[in-house]
Amino acid sequence: MTDLFRISYSLIKPFYQRTSFHRSVIDEVGDERLKEAYAECREITRFHAKTFYIATRFLPNYKQRGIFAIYALCRYLDDLVDEAEDLMDKQALDRQDIEYRLDLSKQKLKDTYDGFSQDNAILIAFSDVLKRFHIPIEMPFELMEGVCIDLYKNRYQTFEEIYDYSFKVASIVGLMTSQVFGYESREALGYAVDLGIAMQLTNILRDVGEDLRKNRIYLPKDDLAKFSVSEQDLFDHKLTENVKALLDYQIQRARRYYKRSEKGITLLSKDSRLPVYLALQNYSRILDKIEQNNYNVFDFRAYLNATEKLFILPQVYYQTRIASS
Repeated sequence: MTDLFRISYSLIKPFYQRTSFHRSVIDEVGDERLKEAYAECREITRFHAKTFYIATRFLPNYKQRGIFAIYALCRYLDDLVDEAEDLMDKQALDRQDIEYRLDLSKQKLKDTYDGFSQDNAILIAFSDVLKRFHIPIEMPFELMEGVCIDLYKNRYQTFEEIYDYSFKVASIVGLMTSQVFGYESREALGYAVDLGIAMQLTNILRDVGEDLRKNRIYLPKDDLAKFSVSEQDLFDHKLTENVKALLDYQIQRARRYYKRSEKGITLLSKDSRLPVYLALQNYSRILDKIEQNNYNVFDFRAYLNATEKLFILPQVYYQTRIASS
């Protein structure tokens, strides 16, 4: 194991020395209030998106901070809806109250875009990001629309419905972060959409058990019928051959989107290719883990440990160098 670590490090050392693992990404920010805001965004990203966080650490400092702020904003909007949903379950809020709260959040976001000072750390950091990168306000608004779907919908009839949901909650994030990554051709944005769809389909498969406990099923009803699987089969955690075939069908669909999204890597700015490809590779390997767990998505949440995430670095490094040459 030690030898493998030594070999891996020797392969990525030249690139590693040009990244900011060894220096603070936040300390170079002069304004103390802004520094604290970015620090909070970094912690949110590190805690909630470990795979994504490792990948972003290979970006230049100013791009890292941009990604941290965008991810924290996405998390902030998602948490608003989760909190609203909890209050609805407790009958503490009705639909009108929810809409009023969300409208207030939209207004805060609009004020941020208009340059008004904010007291929320995430919005403070995001406001600074907007000074450097063009992120249309329609993007976070569409993300809000997507996460709000969970307030009133817990079943999906077709894959087209899942695609629309995935676009709003995941591909939009890819389009926002693409403005920070930078790209040589707008064609890259289409591939960013594909990667967002692939990652959300992976989330859906990874979280089947957790979603069932919330009475949510993101596997399309049409696909359940295609493989003769009932909702009760899922709630009973039946790992039949039909259920396995259904899950494998979803896995292969996600892999097709990952494969398609790879074409967009070389269209990104050179300093962003490795982190994006690293995120793609590590996230797609969650599908491998589901297969290794014999498709038991009911009792096991597939994930990669830190060692598994880092061991792929040399391979990703050389693949991005070859693709860029």
